Amino acid sequence: MAYDLAVVGGGILGLAHAYVAAREGLKVVLIERDGAASGASIRNFGFITVTGQERGTSWQLARRTRDIWADLAPRAAIPIEHEGLYLTARSPEAIAVIEAFLKTEMGEGCSLLDAATFRAASGGMGGADLMGALHSPHEIRVESRFAIPRITAFLAEQMGVTVMTKTAVHEVAPPRLTTSRGVVEAGQVVVCPGDDFNTLYPERIAAYGLTRCRLSMLRLANPGVRLPGAIMSDLGLLRYRGYGALPEARVLEARLRGEVPRLFDNGVHLIVAQGTDGSLIVGDSHHYADVPPPFAPASAEEDILQEYATALGGPVPPVIERWTGTYAVAPDRTFLIDTPQENVRLVIVTSGTGASTGFGIAEKVLADLAGLKLGVAA
Repeated sequence: MAYDLAVVGGGILGLAHAYVAAREGLKVVLIERDGAASGASIRNFGFITVTGQERGTSWQLARRTRDIWADLAPRAAIPIEHEGLYLTARSPEAIAVIEAFLKTEMGEGCSLLDAATFRAASGGMGGADLMGALHSPHEIRVESRFAIPRITAFLAEQMGVTVMTKTAVHEVAPPRLTTSRGVVEAGQVVVCPGDDFNTLYPERIAAYGLTRCRLSMLRLANPGVRLPGAIMSDLGLLRYRGYGALPEARVLEARLRGEVPRLFDNGVHLIVAQGTDGSLIVGDSHHYADVPPPFAPASAEEDILQEYATALGGPVPPVIERWTGTYAVAPDRTFLIDTPQENVRLVIVTSGTGASTGFGIAEKVLADLAGLKLGVAA
């Protein structure tokens, strides 16, 4: 069988390209080297983040991606666990960053809550030094370890996508792909390798100076409180580029680096997201290397839990799961689209935002590669 499009890689970015192509009537094959996606696409919060994404293209792609998730999730039987974001502020400097952010176009629909309003919304959460919180209504959250296989099944069962698992792609030369299960014929190809920099087009990938980030994450027991949305601490005002690029963020950074230097050493910022069973996904830390060792320092977990206690107040629930993951990062971009051959696109998210921007990126790529009229920015 000949396909219009072959997608190499079954993580969220590959799934996004397969979904958009199939939605537009293309005959699609999705090729995944493992039995199921097991990398960064399932080792995260499942938090589709709009607010705080880098200003401009990334923010616009996140808005579009959120809309596609909202449409796709109910059709693929994926529950939306909660909506919205609350980012707590514990200093005048953090409040100043939030106020500056709200004056930008990215602050549309968002608001600054006082401490009492946040506590009322969150069942009394918030440390003693809480001054307020940024509220955004734009975010949605799914359970990644459930959502990724559900999208894969939805593509196969309801959208006519051929899914080939346990299949390695050795060579891409449209209209032929050489795989561990024989030749696959496809007129066009999108390669989404995640943080595999060496199997396909290694020389193209090397030109972008990519490295890897290892994150550490935890699942905590149900705290007995239902959160109104995901919660971040004010460290997120520095890590997320939509806030961190604002001039006011430099003053906050100087304060926090002086107060909690080890959190910067471990790359810690706090996100708390809640599942249907009430348990909390909490993280994360960030360590960078060409090949990050699988040995996560205990101090990273200690810092994450300490930031939870400080930002949210009250006791920290017991840890019931812990894991690490890795993803690609670049020094100068949030994603890359490369053209190694006329009918091939190499696509990598280089900022850990695949769930938040992947569907928008897929529309952008396929508008160019396949000439689809999708109404996305060039």
